Amino acid sequence: MTLHRVLKVGGAELQDGPVLDELCHAIEALVAVGPLVIVHGGGNDIPELLRRLALVPTFVDGLRVTDDASMWVAEMVLSGSVNKRLTARLVSRGVHAIGLSGVDSGLLRAECLVHPKGNLGRVGTVTRVEPRCLLDLLDHGFTPVVSPISLGNDGRPFNVNADHAALAIAKALGADEMIFLTDVPGVLNNGEVITRLTPAEAKGLIVNETISGGMIPKVRSALEALADGVGRVRITNLDGLQDNSGTCVVGANQGGVTEG
Repeated sequence: MTLHRVLKVGGAELQDGPVLDELCHAIEALVAVGPLVIVHGGGNDIPELLRRLALVPTFVDGLRVTDDASMWVAEMVLSGSVNKRLTARLVSRGVHAIGLSGVDSGLLRAECLVHPKGNLGRVGTVTRVEPRCLLDLLDHGFTPVVSPISLGNDGRPFNVNADHAALAIAKALGADEMIFLTDVPGVLNNGEVITRLTPAEAKGLIVNETISGGMIPKVRSALEALADGVGRVRITNLDGLQDNSGTCVVGANQGGVTEG
């Protein structure tokens, strides 16, 4: 049986420079092991282009509103420059990478994300995944590089959070492993990486605030992935991606808390 993995990459690793080279080296090694789908964000590229175009972003409860002009910028950056930058670097290393977005073949369908404190514009939430194109590409030896821009029922794009897009794809594929690439080596307890966590243990660490801040949504996404059939979820940084370390969130029957 073919094993599938999904790697979610943020924006910091996608800037031109040595970090991008390290990322592509790590991805090359992952692809050599087996099929991989990459889902990426955009980092600072979107606000930088907004600034250059003198477009001032607006926010609702800390969330950036995606109006028509911002949607145009998000699509250019995510499905254009960032997607092709990563795809090109991988192809130059011999990886059969192919860049696409959630719009292509209706891969990711989305609807407007409703927020109680205001209208977020073209910010979307994934409602359906059509994974056939990904499975066909993987079966033919390609590595899909997916921008999270998704397709609305009105035939127009939505800007979807890349973590949420990656989670939806992992669940639709029934992925054996999902990897969240972050800026920390994993879930930490007193400065030490916890190498394995069960759902019950993870929930307990959220309650006692060992897991806090930006790590909470990552861990909650991991728990959601496990509940919907993903084999395991690894949270790690670029060094951990290269040496196969980090925090693995696993099913209750796969072991308990282990600190590295």
